[in-house]
Order: sequence, then structure tokens, then C-alpha cells
Amino acid sequence: NRKQRILSTIRNSEELPRKSPVRLQKVELEADEYRMNGYSEIEREKENLIKATCDSLERLENYKNETLHFEQQRAINQVRQRVFQQALQGALGTLNSCLNTELHFRAIRTNIGILGPWKK
Repeated sequence: NRKQRILSTIRNSEELPRKSPVRLQKVELEADEYRMNGYSEIEREKENLIKATCDSLERLENYKNETLHFEQQRAINQVRQRVFQQALQGALGTLNSCLNTELHFRAIRTNIGILGPWKK
């Protein structure tokens, strides 16, 4: 039994040098395949990353443009509000001035009316 194991081991060790190049070639092919798959995966990941980055940049650009438009509209509305407020204040001042003048003339006429009979 021991003798058979020794003979079997010797036969196996004689066959190993013949099988080694075939096994080496098979392992090298598998390594090349893994390497190519790895490179392909890296390229896919790189393309996905570039696409995601471009999408993010486009979203940021759109957000920036929306923000600028919003700020412009806000500034325009503030200017409109100030102009309207100044116009109202001017109209109110004119109206008050006219009313004060009219009230002044009425008071004079009333006083003349009251004092008129005393003059006689």
C-alpha cells in the first residue's frame, strides 16, 4: 500500500511538468479575462461618473439661472414698490397742500361773512 502511494506520487510528479504549461496558460487566460473585465468595469464606472458629473453641473447651472431670475424679479418688484410709494407720497402731499389752501380760503370767506355785518 505504501509502495503504491509512492509510485502514484512519482507518476503524479512526472505528469506535473507536462500539465503545468497547460494549467499556466489556462490561469494566464483567466487572469487576462479578469483584467479585461476589470478595465471594462473601470471604463463603465468612469463614463457613469462623467455622466453623473455633467448632470450635476447642468442641474447646478439651471438652479443658478433660476436663482438669478428670482433675484432680478425681486429687485424689479422692490423698485416698482418704491416708485409707487413715492408717487403715492407725492400725490398725498399735493392733495394735502390743495386741501390746506382750500380750507384756508373757506376760513377767510367764513370770517368775512361773519365780520361783514359788523362793518356796517
